[in-house]
Amino acid sequence: MQSSFSKIIKQKRMEAGLSQEMLARRLFVTKPTIARWENGTRLPDTTMIVRIAECLDTDVAVLVNAVSESNDTPNIIIVDDNKAVLTDSISVLEEVLPNTAITGFIRPKEAIEFAKANRIALAFLDIEMGAVNGLDVCNKLLEINPHTNVVYLTAYSDYSLDAWNTGAVGFMLKPITPEAVSKQLKRLKYSFLTGGENT
Repeated sequence: MQSSFSKIIKQKRMEAGLSQEMLARRLFVTKPTIARWENGTRLPDTTMIVRIAECLDTDVAVLVNAVSESNDTPNIIIVDDNKAVLTDSISVLEEVLPNTAITGFIRPKEAIEFAKANRIALAFLDIEMGAVNGLDVCNKLLEINPHTNVVYLTAYSDYSLDAWNTGAVGFMLKPITPEAVSKQLKRLKYSFLTGGENT
């Protein structure tokens, strides 16, 4: 199934005249993620399949049928309304957590809908997102799944006290670094498997 999907996405990307980097930017993932999809070492989740279908003007059913339904890869999400920060953060997370499915969201509402359909192991949330507050998003995610690890990302340390009162397990200042993420992973409340290792 992976081979089928990898062939389809590569073919459709090339037909659309897009490089791996161009497709990655449109989907808010990194170029290595596209490469993994195309070489069959990783599969996208349902929400990402819909994004891919829209981006490549392809029937969603074709992609869904090509993806294995039994995918136990842990889901990690990051929500930030700054596209540049989101892209950079995803790159860091993929470096530290290569065996997980990382999905970025600009709109908090989309992240919440995604969480309703997928079990989220770890969520990184920006606090200041226009009219929406990351603290409220945290509460909604924990209502959906109380065992979601939530880590706040912000450029302002003033929010740290409010953050701890929401059930979050961590607080990180932006921009995030591989070292800071690795350190944060050791403080998670709920462990999950990443390629056979317990995080």
